Amino acid sequence: SSGINAEYGHISVKPNKSAKQQALEVVRTLKESIPIERVKMKIRISMGMADSKKCKDHIKALFLTIISEDHDGQFELMGLSEPGNYKQLAELVGKHSRGKGMCEVIGVEETAENAVFD
Repeated sequence: SSGINAEYGHISVKPNKSAKQQALEVVRTLKESIPIERVKMKIRISMGMADSKKCKDHIKALFLTIISEDHDGQFELMGLSEPGNYKQLAELVGKHSRGKGMCEVIGVEETAENAVFD
């Protein structure tokens, strides 16, 4: 059977599971012996002030770091979040702004490992 063996334990390919499911399982297994992290997403939220009143605390709680926050007519927030939080953020913004707000990925966290040098 095909798989990864090395010093990280045996990992088999499972034809009945999606590639994404298997990749997440491999990452979990590798994390036990190698310090790896998923890169944080830089996300911008924008919605009306009235719409944000009920959900802004919940939205802010889903960010690891707030880069900027603005309440000048619109509620705007930019920060770093785990990739797994994007769907929940987009649903919160969509529901509370009745489809008028925006939740967009504008980049990834700049780290020494993924920095590009010109």
